[in-house]
Amino acid sequence: MSGGHQQHPARVIGHGHDDHGHDGHMHADHGSLKSYTTGFILAVILTAIPFWLVMGKVIDKSSTLGLVLLAFAAVQIVVHMIYFLHMNTKSEGGWSMLALIFTIMLVFIMLSGSLWVMYHLNHNMMPGMMTDSSMHETVPESMQNMPGMSPMSNMPAPHEMHDMSTMPKNHDMP
Repeated sequence: MSGGHQQHPARVIGHGHDDHGHDGHMHADHGSLKSYTTGFILAVILTAIPFWLVMGKVIDKSSTLGLVLLAFAAVQIVVHMIYFLHMNTKSEGGWSMLALIFTIMLVFIMLSGSLWVMYHLNHNMMPGMMTDSSMHETVPESMQNMPGMSPMSNMPAPHEMHDMSTMPKNHDMP
């Protein structure tokens, strides 16, 4: 063994790490030009329609428009997962689909919980937005007819508040 080179025994072809045969392993389909083109066209359509709905003011009611946009977004997510990420129930033995279902459940729980909390905070923390019927439930009767109080809240009436524009200005302040 001269020069630091070492002789390796001959490898048997087909039985080592160099074997790239398909001996029972399932490989994910990496798509074709046709599937990528189909996915691209669907993605463009699913982007253009919501853009047109918003810019053309086709739907007047904002809550309905929001739900329609969310539906288009959900369909577009599915198109991306199928045509670009090549996800299906057979890839990786079904584990990628199970992980996707778990992720969707977590996102749904987080979003619905956040919306629930925000709705109740808005409802319970905005006393100026109360109606007459709800005001009588929260404001004690002894305070409802107090002079100088606005009938809608416990805040002083607007005519009782000082107008900042009539206050003397202090020119000494920086």
